[in-house]
Amino acid sequence: MSERLRDLTTPPDLTIKPAHGPQRLRRPIYFDLRPPCTHACPAGESVQTWLAFAQAGRHRDAWDTIVQANPLPAVHGRVCYHPCESSCNREQLDGTVSIHAVERFLGDLAIEQRWPLPAGAPPSGRRILVVGAGPSGLSAAHHLRRLGHTVVVRDAGPVAGGMMHFGIPAYRLPRAILDAETARLADAGVTFECNHLVEDLEREWRDGAFDAVFVAVGAHLSKRTAIPARDAGRMLDAVSFLRDVEAGRPPTLGRRVAVYGGGNTAMDAARTALRLGHDPLIIYRRDRAHMPAHDFEAAEAIEEGVQVHWLRAITGIDGARIEVEVMELDEAGKPRGTGRTETIEADDLILALGQDADTGFLERVEGVARGADGTVTVDDRMMTGRHGLFAGGDMVPAERSVTVAVGHGRQAAGFIDQYLRGVRAEAAPHPPIATFDTLRPWFYAGVPQASQSHAALAERRESFEEVVAGLTEAAAVHEAKRCLSCGTCFECDGCYAACPETAVIKLGEGLRYEFDYARCTGCAVCFEQCPCSAISMVPEPGAR
Repeated sequence: MSERLRDLTTPPDLTIKPAHGPQRLRRPIYFDLRPPCTHACPAGESVQTWLAFAQAGRHRDAWDTIVQANPLPAVHGRVCYHPCESSCNREQLDGTVSIHAVERFLGDLAIEQRWPLPAGAPPSGRRILVVGAGPSGLSAAHHLRRLGHTVVVRDAGPVAGGMMHFGIPAYRLPRAILDAETARLADAGVTFECNHLVEDLEREWRDGAFDAVFVAVGAHLSKRTAIPARDAGRMLDAVSFLRDVEAGRPPTLGRRVAVYGGGNTAMDAARTALRLGHDPLIIYRRDRAHMPAHDFEAAEAIEEGVQVHWLRAITGIDGARIEVEVMELDEAGKPRGTGRTETIEADDLILALGQDADTGFLERVEGVARGADGTVTVDDRMMTGRHGLFAGGDMVPAERSVTVAVGHGRQAAGFIDQYLRGVRAEAAPHPPIATFDTLRPWFYAGVPQASQSHAALAERRESFEEVVAGLTEAAAVHEAKRCLSCGTCFECDGCYAACPETAVIKLGEGLRYEFDYARCTGCAVCFEQCPCSAISMVPEPGAR
């Protein structure tokens, strides 16, 4: 007997009525648990739901489900670090479901088929200003528009996309994909005003007669560090480097280029330098296990030939000679110097040490609190100290990623809508998470993961064409079918077939089942065989 069944079915008093046989002390109920993939998604996608549509070949329904939470599935299928997969229970069987690859297939199919976004609510008569057309601003605009509000997005850049356009190289995110998904938002009624630098927010708020404002300007200012330099070679920051390359004006650099940092931006800068014909290397003060970059990013960079000098910290520069101190990690994984030094030869140095938020324009807005790194303080409803002014994305204290930013935009849109309507709705509590130990793994057959092919190394080193290929329709359906449907009944008929008292009633396709408690003895056979843990045993009403 499983621990879960023992916990649910063993009461303190096992009273038996002798005249009528055993008294039923517990009864089964159909009760869906929360899938771990959905729970882990910062964007708020109902992952398991759209995977079920995809495996049935209902691709439009799957995509419609995704965009209820996230308007950029083709983008996310490429750049998301997929925490949903890190939480996938299938990892303990034969490998995680490649959720991002299926999402990318659906996103690309929607672009190819020109699917419009689902219709939203009727016009509300309210106007919202969104400052910043990065992932958080785009997400907020999408959800606010679906709620019926008029949305104007203003951005200082020439095109929408923010750091997705100017910070993520094209070999990871083709510009045609990003442009198609932002254009779809414009088609849905979002107004974009690019090349519009907002400097006096209160004036624009007042002159535009906006009812609320959402600010999501990201973090575009590169952090600096004091490096003693004597006759130093050229130093530049990674954000400016990537932006200049995207704009078609790459800086003139020497043959050997060093990148200082261990995040995704450092990997992007090094791989970009490689494609421009340079010989890049990365210097990072921790080891690979403690780097902030996603492991697959580092793996692709190393595979392409980027050298990485782990556990090295720059102490000085003398011309083309970079002096570094060898580091070691303490018990907490923090680097500390050993006193030993080395020399690394490089013509130029690109600094990729993180970014600060460029929120100086908010200094004149009363009530807005800003940190030393430019981040803005918000409350539990994502509102700043200025009434009606909300903020999200990289400019608020949080994990920085496209997916988290999109989630911020979705949440902020809901809070803005509540603010406009004068209500404060509390989120409904989630059911328990369906963990691997609640499943019946014997039910599921081993099925290998569908793999995504990569461009040949020789081509990758010389081209900004996309590195990772998408899945075919057959492969995407195959991958979606690997979903275990953790915690959610998928009508396998197991309970129906196993019940010795024929107490399970089948209601028809898509309607699931119900229990006939006049027949049910509480034996829990249905509970024990349910592969996805969609049945629970609960106390019998009135049982003592």
